[in-house]
Amino acid sequence: MAKVAEETFRDHSHVLPDGFWSAVDVWINKPHVINKRLCGVQIEESGEVPDSELEDRLTDLCYGEPPNINEVVNFLKYNDGENMLHRHENKMVIVRSLIPKVNNTEVLCNKEIIVKDPEGHCVTFLPLESNEGGSFALKKSNIYQIQLKQISSEEWSILILAMNIEQWYSDAIIYPKCEWLGSELLPKIIRWSNENKRSEFKSTLSLIPVAKYGNLYQQLKEKYKEMVKVWPEVTDPEKFVYEDVAIATYLLVMWEEERKEKGLIEKQSFVDLGCGNGLLVHILSNEGHSGKGIDVRKRKIWDLYGKQTCLEECAIIPSDSFLFPNIDWLIGNHSDELTPWIPVIASRSSYSCRYFVLPCCFFDFHGKYCRRQCKKTQYREYIDFITEVGSVCGFHVEEDCLRIPSTKRVCLIGKSRTYEMTREEHVEEDRKEYINSRWRSSSNNITAKNEPDNKAQLGCKVPNSCIHNVPMNESSPSCVTQDWVTGFQAREKVEQTRNCASLPRAFIDEVVLKVAKRLLDLNKEQTNEEGSLTIREIAELLDQHTLQTLKNECGGLQTLLKNNHQVFQVLKGRVQLRDWREAAGMNWIKPDAKRKLPSEVFKTRLCWFFINHPDGCPILAETCQFAHGSEELRPSLFRNKKIK
Repeated sequence: MAKVAEETFRDHSHVLPDGFWSAVDVWINKPHVINKRLCGVQIEESGEVPDSELEDRLTDLCYGEPPNINEVVNFLKYNDGENMLHRHENKMVIVRSLIPKVNNTEVLCNKEIIVKDPEGHCVTFLPLESNEGGSFALKKSNIYQIQLKQISSEEWSILILAMNIEQWYSDAIIYPKCEWLGSELLPKIIRWSNENKRSEFKSTLSLIPVAKYGNLYQQLKEKYKEMVKVWPEVTDPEKFVYEDVAIATYLLVMWEEERKEKGLIEKQSFVDLGCGNGLLVHILSNEGHSGKGIDVRKRKIWDLYGKQTCLEECAIIPSDSFLFPNIDWLIGNHSDELTPWIPVIASRSSYSCRYFVLPCCFFDFHGKYCRRQCKKTQYREYIDFITEVGSVCGFHVEEDCLRIPSTKRVCLIGKSRTYEMTREEHVEEDRKEYINSRWRSSSNNITAKNEPDNKAQLGCKVPNSCIHNVPMNESSPSCVTQDWVTGFQAREKVEQTRNCASLPRAFIDEVVLKVAKRLLDLNKEQTNEEGSLTIREIAELLDQHTLQTLKNECGGLQTLLKNNHQVFQVLKGRVQLRDWREAAGMNWIKPDAKRKLPSEVFKTRLCWFFINHPDGCPILAETCQFAHGSEELRPSLFRNKKIK
C-alpha cells in the first residue's frame, strides 16, 4: 500500500484511541458531512467476524472470489506489510450503500465493505462495483485504509494508505480524487479524534429511508425553487423555502412508510398549528394530502398559494373548541407557545390522531419554560420535557434529527399509543394532573421570584421569565377547564417590537448620558481597568422604574447599550466608551465588524462625542462617520422610524 497522507498531533486530552473510533464512526455513518455530494448512507449489515473466517466472509459478500481477495486479506491480517504475527481477534465487518444527492447513471459503484480492526487501530474501506448480473464484486482500485499509530505517550499520528493508487478512479461524486483523502478527510478525522464528543441527539434521518428522502428532496427542491424568486416576506427566502421543502420531504416519506406498514390507501390528512408562512401546508397539499394551516396572523405570501392551499387566520386556544377528531396528523413546526400543547391536542382529538412537532422557542403550558437541570443543555432539557409531555399523553415518542439549516433540528413524533382505547379515561386523568402539576410549579416560581432580582432587572435570560402569561391571581391549581387551562395567552395578532428600538428617544438619551458620564468619571479617576463597567454595575446606576422599563424589552439594558454602538462597546459583559480612533485607522474590532456602517448612512446622524464629550470627538470631522454639527447632516436614505 502507498501512503496518501500522514499527520502527527498531540493528544492533550487523553481521548485516544477511543476518540479515533468516534471519528471513524462519523465517516462511516455520516460521510455527507464531509462529502457534500452525498445524501447519506444505508448500513445494510454489520457484525463481528473471526480472523479465521474473514476471507470466506469477504468472498461471500463479493458474490464470488475476486482476483485480488488474497492480497486484500493478507493486508488486513499483517497490517501494512510489517509482517506482524497473525492476530486471532475478531474484526467488525460493515456493508454500506453510499447515496448520492443526485441520481447519476455514471456512478457504477455505491457499495462498500468496511473492516474495522480494533486491536490494530485501523479501518479499511473496500469498494464494490456492480457487474452485468446485478451482483457486486470487489474493485481493484479505491481500496484505502485509515490507521492510528502511537508515537509517544501524548504524540500520535493518523495516516491514510491506498492500494493500487495509480489505478484510483474518481467520479467526483461517490469517490473524489485520491488527494482529497489527505487534504479534506484526514484533517476532519484528526479534529474529531481530539474532540471525542458524542452528540446528545440522534443521527439525522434515523427513522426514515435515507435514499427515498434524498431522491424526493431533490424533486421537491426543483419543483418549488421558484418560490424563492416571488417570496414577499422580509425573511430569508432561501433559508425558509428549502427548510420547509426538507420538512415536507421528511413528512411525505414518513407517511408513505406508514401507509405501507398499515396497509393504507388514502393519504393522511393533517393540520399545521401555527403554520406561519404556510409553505409547508402548500407543499403537503400539492403532494396530495388534505389539510390546512392555522395561524394567528396572516402572511403576505398566503395570497400566492391559490385555493388548493387552505389557510386560516385564527388564534388557537387549548380548549375543546380546538380538537380535530377526523384528522390523522397534527403538525407543530416551530409552533412556540403551542409546542407543549400539541401532544395534548392530538391525544384528546381522537385515539388515532398522531403528531409531529419541531420545538424551537422554549415554552411551557402557561408561559416561558423554566430550566430545572443545569447538567443538560437548555435545548436538550426542553426536548426531554416535550418528550415527557408526549409520554404522559400516552404516546410512544420517537426522536429524530432533520437535515435543515436551522440550529433547532430535533423533531418528536407520536405515531402510536402506549395504552388500549378502553383506558382513555384513566389516561385523561393523568394528563389533567400533569398539566396541573406544571401550573403549581409555575406558581411556586412566581412566589419565589417575586422579590427584586438584579438579573431580572437587567433583562437577562433567567428563570424569572417564566412568570409571563401565568395567572397571578389564581389561588387554586384546579385550572383545567373547558378551556383546559387558565392563563394561556396566544400570540398577539400584531407582533410587538421589543428590542428597545421603540422606546421613547428621550428615555434612551437619558440612560445613555448617565452611563457615559459614569464611564468618563472612571477614565479620569483611572481606578478602573480601561474605564469599563459590568452590566450589573451599570444597572446599579439606574432607578427601579428605568430597570423595569428595560426588563419589558427583549435583552433589556444590554440590548439598549449595544444598540447605541456609536457611544458604547460591549465586550464579554463589560461596557466601555468606544474609541473611534481605532475605527478611523480601520482597526475594526472583530466582534463589532458587522456594525461597520455603509457609505449611504455617513453623516446622517449627529456625532454623540462631538456634542457630549468634554474633549469633543477624538477624530477629525472629515474622517468621522457622524455629523459634527447640523450643517454637516445629510438626509437619510431610509424611512425614519416613528418615535414615541
